[in-house]
Amino acid sequence: MEELKRQFPEWHALVDGERLESFSAETQERPVKHDDFGSDEAGGRGIEYLHAQAINTQARATGIKKLLGFAGGSAERSGERYLVDLLGGDGLIRTVCEELGITDFNILTCDASPHMISAAWAAGKPALLQRAERPLLKDSSVDAVLLAYGSHHVPPSDRQSVATEAARTLRPGGTFVLHDFLVGSPVDVWFEQVTDAYSETGHKFLHFTWDEITGYLEKAGFDSYEVLEIDDPYTATGPTPEAAELEIGKYLLNMYGLTKLLKDRDEADAYRWTAKTAQSIFRYEDAEGGLLEAELGFDEESDAWRITIPRRAVVGIGRKNP
Repeated sequence: MEELKRQFPEWHALVDGERLESFSAETQERPVKHDDFGSDEAGGRGIEYLHAQAINTQARATGIKKLLGFAGGSAERSGERYLVDLLGGDGLIRTVCEELGITDFNILTCDASPHMISAAWAAGKPALLQRAERPLLKDSSVDAVLLAYGSHHVPPSDRQSVATEAARTLRPGGTFVLHDFLVGSPVDVWFEQVTDAYSETGHKFLHFTWDEITGYLEKAGFDSYEVLEIDDPYTATGPTPEAAELEIGKYLLNMYGLTKLLKDRDEADAYRWTAKTAQSIFRYEDAEGGLLEAELGFDEESDAWRITIPRRAVVGIGRKNP
């Protein structure tokens, strides 16, 4: 907290001292037993996850831009606007904004993983250790709250608290954006058949249903809300088609910590297997009844071959009236 106060006093001013004191005392009394996103030595996959973000910060940029657009909502408050990224990891969303020149929000990266928070600070990003269902910010203090890219890690028993607490921390005109994937979707299949099988941490987490998200937003007391699906693909580039495919395989292997694949394959074979498997799983029916599949083509803008693997996410948006 001293670092937050010294480097980012505007965020420090929004932290509720009593909530922080209570959370800190409980954390010391009952420390987290296991951190899936901790170091390899601690039995986590945090190092691989951070490596994935480092080698391809723009892999999920399409979806991130859409989520930030939803977070913009209809708020008309003048001055700087504040967004809390509840599952921010090492600050990827802030990084994407910096690289794309998106200046809509001042973003605070939050996470329950000490390893991720340390990585965010090492990259010079304001960060706060907290749990998504227990934000440490003051009432009516921020303009947007984002729960994305890992929402299924929040236990079902705590998900209503996340939405309710998001509503508490939002200013009038603020927006809560909840992003995840539907039960039974290709993403759900990927986690069950690939991540759970080939990562050291496994992946026994429940995704969301449409009605579930609707219920959370309704009970949280938002003035208006909606649930919709968006395209949120993975992308990667390379100087040749083969290189682009290897890059997306490398990204996904590290992103999901699929290190068991490396026990009986060399790295290139593991990357190819990951890329091919992703292409076989991430398939969707399009509006015309056809099949939406991975695309590989030359991108003149980047002067490289680009591979795009389709992925659809479900997004719940809760808004408070101005």
